[in-house]
Amino acid sequence: MKKWNFAFFTILIILIVSISIYHFNNSLYGNDKKSIVKVIKSIKGYEDGSIEILEIKDFNDVRIVGFLYNNRPAYTEFYRSNIGNYKWRSIEVRQDETLSSFSPLLPNNIRPKLMYVSNYENKITQIQVDINGELIEQKFLPNKAKVTWVDFPKTDKTD
Repeated sequence: MKKWNFAFFTILIILIVSISIYHFNNSLYGNDKKSIVKVIKSIKGYEDGSIEILEIKDFNDVRIVGFLYNNRPAYTEFYRSNIGNYKWRSIEVRQDETLSSFSPLLPNNIRPKLMYVSNYENKITQIQVDINGELIEQKFLPNKAKVTWVDFPKTDKTD
């Protein structure tokens, strides 16, 4: 009977370890450009489109990726797990736009920013945006796929 218990617990431990290793090795993370593309293609509705990564930018434990999905402006967010892998959090793709603004969720110690993603068909060369009562002007290169960041102006408000 003791041999059977020992064999049962040994098999159980091997099974648990095997499943854990399989799950760890088959999880998708946004740790590099190639794996980010795999993560995007694993999301329902994004399996078959073309993906061009324009920029990968890290803000502490948050990774923001600006890209084109079928030549449409898009971005996706990842957060770094306790073991250092970047897990997918959200994705946005804009339809029928050549220049799109996104407001990614950044850590509290990072000044809020607007992220602009333009595609190769963009003809907009300048925009003006009112942020917290301050007029911000940003210039863009036409016909260039690019990510541009604009800092929100500093405010005296602490809320």
